[in-house]
Amino acid sequence: MQQHNIGRLTLVGTPIGNLSDFSPRATEALATCDFIAAEDTRVTLKLLNHFGIHKPLVSYFEHNKRERGEQICARLLAGENGVLVTDAGMPAISDPGEDLVDLCHQKGIPVGVVPGPTALTTALALAGLPTGRFAFEGFLSVNKRARREHLDGLRREPRTLVFYEAPHKLPATLADLFAALGDRRVALVRELTKIHEEVIRTTLDQAAQRFATEAPRGEFVLVVEGAPPQQASAPSPEQALAIARSYLAQGVSPSEAAKQAAADTGLKKGDIYRLLLADKNQACEGE
Repeated sequence: MQQHNIGRLTLVGTPIGNLSDFSPRATEALATCDFIAAEDTRVTLKLLNHFGIHKPLVSYFEHNKRERGEQICARLLAGENGVLVTDAGMPAISDPGEDLVDLCHQKGIPVGVVPGPTALTTALALAGLPTGRFAFEGFLSVNKRARREHLDGLRREPRTLVFYEAPHKLPATLADLFAALGDRRVALVRELTKIHEEVIRTTLDQAAQRFATEAPRGEFVLVVEGAPPQQASAPSPEQALAIARSYLAQGVSPSEAAKQAAADTGLKKGDIYRLLLADKNQACEGE
């Protein structure tokens, strides 16, 4: 009985903004495959139409990845060749495609790659912060407790930190980063490779203040300076106040907010409580 050849999955990086960044090899991979698995088939269809490519599309995203992953692997095992793309950038990087790649390896399906643009390294190159060692942290959780625990674990991380963030979440994220990490240098890189590409080099404190009143536009990559070699063991009073404010925003009393901020920072509850009261009085005077 003759065995058929197993197909191959090829990961193809797609433009993060400028369609001219799509390579000839990437175009060839899409044009010669049997089908394309895409995060959003509508977005990928626009890309295909631009380059005059006509191929069957299969949706593959976070909420259908388990069932659809098995279906895609079945087609590959039957001898078809598939391509995996995401909406923008490299598939499988902060993307559900990582599960499909893992599944293919488990089933003995060959996986290849056509590298392409990625916001992570592009933003790092533009930021002007140390790039010899960095930690990619992706998107922070929207769950407040999980987010706080994540950031707490990064306080003494010496490597440059890289985060992705959507514009409507940026103000809260900047406030949380300042509360957890203190005032560090940061580069806010937005709209990479597009007409309004911009690099805003500032500090976390200044960035949090700016975007508390200014509406951010575009997708952001945040490149944050790592912890200094000999960072003080206890956060500053300003950091403790910022942490207490974040607890107040969750609806707890000033006393409880000061208590929890004290537990987080090691500073005295009474000192933080007095800072909160002074902060509240100052806000009232400004109204």
